Formats: sequence, structure tokens, C-alpha cells
Amino acid sequence: MRAITNTSIYWQGVRDGSPFLLVVCPFALLFGVIATEAGLNVFETLAFAVIVIAGAAQLTALQLMADDVPTVIVLVSALAVNLRMAMYSASLAPHLGAAPLRQRAIAAYFTIDQSYALSIQKFEQHPEMTITQRMRYFFGVVTLIVPGWYVATAVGALAGKSIPPEFALDFAVPITFLAMIAPMLRTMPHILAAGTSVVMALIFAGLPFNLGLLVAGFGAMIVGAQSELWFGRRAARKDAS
Repeated sequence: MRAITNTSIYWQGVRDGSPFLLVVCPFALLFGVIATEAGLNVFETLAFAVIVIAGAAQLTALQLMADDVPTVIVLVSALAVNLRMAMYSASLAPHLGAAPLRQRAIAAYFTIDQSYALSIQKFEQHPEMTITQRMRYFFGVVTLIVPGWYVATAVGALAGKSIPPEFALDFAVPITFLAMIAPMLRTMPHILAAGTSVVMALIFAGLPFNLGLLVAGFGAMIVGAQSELWFGRRAARKDAS
């Protein structure tokens, strides 16, 4: 088996992350268009994308802003959508926690769905990787994705309403999340959490200000955490017996 080097693992991260450009760029284009239609100028749209760098939260906030939802609800909803980042960070901590503070701070900014999904899978498959190799792989994943997000957002904002509706850029949103979520449904707690979020989102879809999204998110986290504990205790009892 070919040995993993610091250089090769970085380029492997670049290669692994590059296919996501096929959905990230249309997603960013869509956000740029929607943002300008919602009244943001090109600078505000790009600043939004650079600072928040979380497509789902950005689209959620824009939709609520367009519906004249109170600012508090907009902020809470966006934070709720991004609560998964806290879980991502906790999951990555055992793998990247030994890195220097400066690297961890930069990695925190670049912790997105794609970088987490690919990195955690790689780290679990190759526990022998050094901390340097893990960081290089992580940053390799975002090397093309993040600049692609910025550029496509700017293009979408500049193009605005001139993009024909038949381009159907909104296809990128569900495809992006399906591509990221499907490989991660590896255990029953993952499946239960995902199923709970879908069912609760449908049940509470009629709540005002899109509060059904908040309810579904919190419900899924509770079910996922509790089922993880239950299955863990069950496995421990089997091992003890």
C-alpha cells in the first residue's frame, strides 16, 4: 500500500472535494440571485456569503427576511440551522484537537458540511494519520469548494434576474444535502434523527415564521442523542454478558 505523505494527502483532499463544485456552485449562484432579488446589493450579498459561509442558514435567513419575519426569529432560525456546526466541531475535536490554535481557528471557519463529511470519514478510516496529515487533508477539501462558493455567489449577485428561470438552479439545494447526508446515515441513530426531522418538518410545516424548521431540528437532535445513548448502553450490556 502506498504510504501517505503530507503532500499527497493534501491533494487527495482537493480531489475528494472537487466533485462538490458541481452542486456548490449552482447553490451559490442561486443564493446570489435570491439575495439580490431580496434587496441586497452585490457587496452585501458577497459579504453575507463570506462571513456566514453556510448556505442553508443563508437561504433560511433570506427567506424569513423576505417574509418580513421579526429579526429575532431570523437570527434564532439561522442559528438553529447552523447548530449542526457545533456537533461537527465536537465530532472533529478528537481528530484535530492537537493542532495549533491558529490552525484550529482557521479550520473552525472552514468547517462546512462538505469538509466535515469527507474529513470525518477519512479520519475514521485512517486512524494512523498524523495531526499534520489530517489538517492538510481538511484544508485540501476546501481549497476549491470555498473559493468556488465565493465566485459563484458573486456571479449570481451580478447576474441577478437576468438568469433565465429555465436554468432551474434550485435543484442544487436538495441535491447538495442528499449527496452529503446519504453517506452519513451509517447507524440507526443517524437514520432515526434524519427520519424524525423529515416527519416533524412535515407535521409542523404550518407554524408561522417557519418555526416548524426549529421544532424539527430540535426534535431530531433529541432523538439522535437519546437513541445514541440507548444503543450504546445496549451494546455495553451485550459486551458485559
